[in-house]
Order: sequence, then C-alpha cells, then structure tokens
Amino acid sequence: MDTKLQGYIDRLNRLNFKAMYEGDFFLTWEKTDDEIEAVFTVADALRHMRENNISVKVFESGLGISLFRDNSTRTRFSFASACNLLGLEVRDLDEGKSQIAHGETVRETANMISFMADVIGIRDDMYIGKGNKYMHDVVNAVTQGYKAGVLEQKPTLVNLQCDIDHPTQCMADMLHVINTFGGGENLKGKKVAMTWAYSPSYGKPLSVPQGVIGLMTRFGMDVVLAHPEGYEVMPEVEQVAIANAKASGGSFSKTSSMAEAFRDADIVYPKSWAPFAAMEKRTDLYGKGDFDGIKALEKELLAQNATHKDWCCTEELMSTTKDGKALYLHCLPADISGVSCVDGEVSESVFDRYRDPLYKQASYKPYIIAAMIFLAKQQDPAATLRALAEANVPRHLK
Repeated sequence: MDTKLQGYIDRLNRLNFKAMYEGDFFLTWEKTDDEIEAVFTVADALRHMRENNISVKVFESGLGISLFRDNSTRTRFSFASACNLLGLEVRDLDEGKSQIAHGETVRETANMISFMADVIGIRDDMYIGKGNKYMHDVVNAVTQGYKAGVLEQKPTLVNLQCDIDHPTQCMADMLHVINTFGGGENLKGKKVAMTWAYSPSYGKPLSVPQGVIGLMTRFGMDVVLAHPEGYEVMPEVEQVAIANAKASGGSFSKTSSMAEAFRDADIVYPKSWAPFAAMEKRTDLYGKGDFDGIKALEKELLAQNATHKDWCCTEELMSTTKDGKALYLHCLPADISGVSCVDGEVSESVFDRYRDPLYKQASYKPYIIAAMIFLAKQQDPAATLRALAEANVPRHLK
C-alpha cells in the first residue's frame, strides 16, 4: 500500500465518527469536527484510489435514488458519479411521473422507492421552512419502514441542497480550500469574504452563503459576510457561525461593503442570493396559491437587485485582496458580465482567469458525496479502505 493511502487510513483511525454509521447527512453543523474531517479524509482517499485505478466498489447491487425539486447540473451528476463509483445504480424519482401527483403520501412514496435503495439524495431548496423538513419526513418514513420489517435496510439520506444548507457543495468548497492552502492547519487567520453579488435573476437560494458561513467558521478563519441592506440570511445560521468562530479561534463579522469584505481577503466567494424575508414571503404566497402576489414580489425583487449592480467581482476589487491573488470561489454557474448576462456577479476576465481552479473546486463534490455514503454504510471505513487497497482490483483494464 502506498504511503499516501496509508496516511489517510491512519488519520481515520485517530478520529471518532462511529455515529455516522447508518446515519444521515442533513446540515454540516450537526456533525462533529471529527465527523467533518472523516468526510474530507475518505473523499481524498477515494479520489486517490480512483486516480490510481483502484476500484472502490463496496456494493455489488443496490440503488441510489435521486429527487431534484430544483434544476441541477453539477450536483445531479455528482450524486450519480458518487453512487456509480461505489457500485450503486442511480434512479431519478420524477414526481410528475409518479403517484405523488395523485396524492400519494411522503411515507408511502419513501417506502415504495426504498426496497433495494441504499441511499436517497434530495434537493429541495426553493421554499423556506419546507426543504429540510421534507428530508426529515422522508427519513422518518423509511426508519419506520425498516423497524416494521418492510425494508431490509434503512437507506441513508444525503442532503443535496435544502432551504438551510448545501452541505455537499460547501464541503467540496472547503476541501478545495484545504488542499489549495496545503492543509487545514494552514487556514487559521485566513480571511474569507462571503459576499452577495448582483444577478439579474430572482430567488436564488440562501443555502450556499449559509452553508459557507456555517462551515468555514469552524477552521479558525476570519469569515466576513457582506451584503447590501435587506439581503440578510437566516438569523439562526448567523448564530451558528458566531458560535463556530468562537470555538475555533476565528471570527465572524458582517459588513454592507463589498470593498471592505474583499480588502486583504485570502478567499472570496461573491454569490447572489435572495433576501431571507422575501423568501419567507414567497413561501407564504405559494402556500396560499397567490400567483399574482408572487409576480408582484418577483418584480419588486428584480427592481431591488438592479439598484446594486455595482456589487460585482471585478479586477479592481480582486487587486485589493491579499497580494491581489485571493482564491476565487463560486458554486457555478456564475452570472458573468458580458457573457451570460449584461451585468452579473463577476467580470469576464476574473472568471476566465479562475476557470480551471473553479472546475477543480467542482470536481471535489462527487467524492464528498461518495464519502458521506461510504461512512454511513461501512461499519469500519478504515478497514474497508485497506481491504480495497490490498485487493487492488483495477477500476478499468488499460
């Protein structure tokens, strides 16, 4: 076994993550530091093994069920890639083609799709107070089915983005940061600017900025949340960030100046999102079936966005970061000024300079998802990694 893989196994053996076995992954701040590090460690190990043509199939059969209630490219294919990497076949639940349209309950649907399912991945990020709750409803349903003997096993749930957090995205972002700076031990004191940026579209979820401040504050960094007045995130997530920063020896602060956030930053994450209060209002309007009210809200928010077109990641702003070389992050797709829109989140020249690092950032997501599944389904992940390495089954014949 090569020394790099042995190092990952040794690191796992020093961590306490037993509670992750047969568990689920909802929010990053519900996991301990050891559990978060275990995900990163397994993700790196799986990537290393695949790059060295070692199969990591731990399933000979089984399903990964995906349910996307919002559009997706990267996360959809990352989930499919992760399941395939481990040996699972993926089936997408299309609610329009299911009996859900005829009133089938969450409990019934969850059990009916889970007879041979090992993992369920759900994206439900559109409505405040709904997405994360729905995921818990699904887990409660399959747990009841398993206890009643209906299901042979309880499938683990992976949150592929909800109204509160986007854990697979933010953990992929974080692992990219860790590896870019040469390890988590090198992150203390680094400044992170999580800033709002202008977009000509309406209603982007809050889960990415919330996920970022809820995770990156755990690493002793100085995390700054910047947005114009009126674009606040969930207060309870801000409290999570404050508590995390205190525990890690870092800091969490807020500003209404994009320039202030960028100044001397080591990492910048300019990303549009909708105001929390507006997203709450939209959820309420949809619940009432008030489509005229929704149209009026959309018009109001687009006009509000348009007053902040100067919130754009430009070469000038980037020059004010640490040595003018801050790591630029985005969950993609970015609204690129002069390319995908007239005015957007980032200038064309900045995006083009960081294109390859951005794609590298995105490439961590399949491995993060695979690691979450691996840790939930393997009772002794370190021993499983060792067995896979010793078996040395080629992933493909060259």
